[in-house]
Amino acid sequence: MEDSMKPIQTAVTGAERAAADTPLGALSGFYRAFNNRDLELMRENWHEQECVLDNPLGGIRRGWVEIEPLYARLFNGPARVQVEFFDYTLHTGADFFCAAGRERGTFEKAGTCIELAIRTSRIYRRVNGVWRQIHHHGSIEDPELLHRYQAAVSG
Repeated sequence: MEDSMKPIQTAVTGAERAAADTPLGALSGFYRAFNNRDLELMRENWHEQECVLDNPLGGIRRGWVEIEPLYARLFNGPARVQVEFFDYTLHTGADFFCAAGRERGTFEKAGTCIELAIRTSRIYRRVNGVWRQIHHHGSIEDPELLHRYQAAVSG
């Protein structure tokens, strides 16, 4: 297997001290924003107009104007979600990169705790020298886990 295709097992949690102008720094910025429920930092991670989010809870949302309410509801609601990104590969070009891997973590709400296992990809593009996320896709392959997660979030 080519070294660039060898999955990276070290988890990205948001606590990394990576330079913001690197792919690891951009990924770390996302997980820092997510795990600390920081909507302003999350806004800085995404490209404002040219972005798409596709996941089991939010469906397909296009543009920050559609994506922001999803994060605002999660960050300001009673649920606590913590995730880290691992088992990933980076695919880079001059002004873009794609990170494809897995997230693991927990969802907690009203005494319910669910261990999460999510397939995840994120695509970033360099805009004026800054990495901005333009696409995220997340999916839960275990149908029972997906059902429990969706029921816990909506209930």
